[in-house]
Order: sequence, then C-alpha cells, then structure tokens
Amino acid sequence: MRGPAFLESLEAAVPGGVVGTNLEAIDPWVEVAPQAIAEVSRWLHDAPETAFDSLQCITAVDWFEPDPKKAAKAGWEPHVELVYHLWSTRARVSLVLKTKLPRWKDGQPGQCPEIPSVVGVWRTADWHEREVFDLSGVQFVGHPDLRRILCPEDWEGYPLRKDYEMPLEYHGIRGR
Repeated sequence: MRGPAFLESLEAAVPGGVVGTNLEAIDPWVEVAPQAIAEVSRWLHDAPETAFDSLQCITAVDWFEPDPKKAAKAGWEPHVELVYHLWSTRARVSLVLKTKLPRWKDGQPGQCPEIPSVVGVWRTADWHEREVFDLSGVQFVGHPDLRRILCPEDWEGYPLRKDYEMPLEYHGIRGR
C-alpha cells in the first residue's frame, strides 16, 4: 500500500483529489482537496489494494493565532485542518487523510466551513462528524443528523475554536 503505485492508482481514480503526501512519516498521510474527501474516502474503502474498512477518528485543528503580532509571523493563513485516521484490517496498516478548510465559509465569521460527509463510507463518521461540528464548527454536507452531541442544543459558538470566549452565564447559572 505504501509507495508510488498506491498514489498513482488513487490519483488516477480521483483526479485532483490528492494535493500532498508524506508516506514516510510515522503516521503516513495524504492531503486531500476538501471537495474530494468523500470520493477519495470511497476509493480507499473499496479498492482491494487498500481496503480501509475502519475510520478511527476525525479531529479538527484550528490553525489560528489570536495575537496579531504572532499571527504576522506565523507563516500560514488561518484555517481549519481536518484529520481522518483510517485503518485497514486486511492490510494491517493505517493512513491519515488531511484536508484544509477556511476558518469561516466565504470569510464571514460565524459562517461554518463546509465539507462533504463521509457517513456513506464509514458509518462511524456519524458520531465523529457530529463531535467536530459541535466543538469546532465544521458543517458536514450530506450528514443525516448533524446536530450537537456534547454541548446543549442552544449552546452558542464552538468551544475548540481558538477565538472562542466562554460565556459568563448559561441559563442563569454563572460560571468561573
């Protein structure tokens, strides 16, 4: 599975889907164009040479520096990176998929970025996508039941965003 043949097959199956790779890393990874995540996932799941039958987790990383001085030196534009950890039982190998999204859809603060859901590929994505939505504010288009899973339904904001401000009060209960 590791090597140019695997990548060539994937790139031929999903043209433009792969935008970066490092298969020599401790956790080998493939960076995927956001709009191609579902198609790449389907190929990785179904292709006999890969057969990634298990999605272990999805993590969101908020690449944002709230301090303007540090942000100017950061060397990257603010974005949200999604990280999908996959496992192939047949090949006994893992793979990480990464994809980068803008922090906010159309640059409008509060408008969640969007990416296609992979629930149709791995059923476990149902809970993982809901958690990422709830805590990091990523909309998974096509998810069958995208709603909060850890925070109350009426919670405002996304607690794992670096610019999130914890409310001083919730339903009359003071925090801190």
